[in-house]
Amino acid sequence: MKRAPINGPVLAKAIAPWRLDLREETGSTNADASAAAKAGALEGNVILAEAQTNGRGRMDRSWVSPPRAGLALSILLRPRIEMARWGWLPLLAGVALAETVAALETTAEVALKWPNDLLLDGRKCAGILAEAAVPGAVVVGVGLNVSLERAELPIENATSLQLAGVKEDDRTVIAGLLINRFRERYDAWQAGEDVRETYLLQCGTIGRQVRILLPDGSELAGEATTVDGDGRLVILDNRGELCPIAAGDVTHVR
Repeated sequence: MKRAPINGPVLAKAIAPWRLDLREETGSTNADASAAAKAGALEGNVILAEAQTNGRGRMDRSWVSPPRAGLALSILLRPRIEMARWGWLPLLAGVALAETVAALETTAEVALKWPNDLLLDGRKCAGILAEAAVPGAVVVGVGLNVSLERAELPIENATSLQLAGVKEDDRTVIAGLLINRFRERYDAWQAGEDVRETYLLQCGTIGRQVRILLPDGSELAGEATTVDGDGRLVILDNRGELCPIAAGDVTHVR
């Protein structure tokens, strides 16, 4: 399938004053953005690759997509807000993703799975990975399936915007909408806006029975009750205790 390239000059103008670094191919946009941070790059440096050969998601899982079939981008941030609040950054990106897809007028149910997935009709369409780069800097990476067909999906429970019925397939337009929406959310968050209620309305994990694989390899099961002020998922476990979780791989049980 022949897919159109990103229009670099148009996208660069659309996201100004943030700066676009468009690459035909790279190993990982997150790794590239981290390297840029170490070299002193300013906040708002956006690295976008037409093809990514070593993309990663949470738990070091690979993120695979055919060239020009999706968006693989990473944004370098240097937040002014205290580091204890940085856990909200992937959730902010999730809100921006959900709002972007909603603006594209899909009939699919749009929901977020804590902490880093965008689901369309219950299937994964995008993932988010936030990583510390250097002291004072963090990289937020997004992988979004745009025009993948069923046979091209990396896992069975995945989807793409095209498969979910989104008519817009111009990745230049979609990238511009997403980056600008994230910048608006990020700037408002730094200015003190509380995005928690908005996130809760969009999060399909809340109220579900879940199983969480924790970073130490242990598991926790229970009901996801809310997300607290630090962006942690609060689980009511099988002993009736509330457990705030800052990181983990979530499975919706029912």
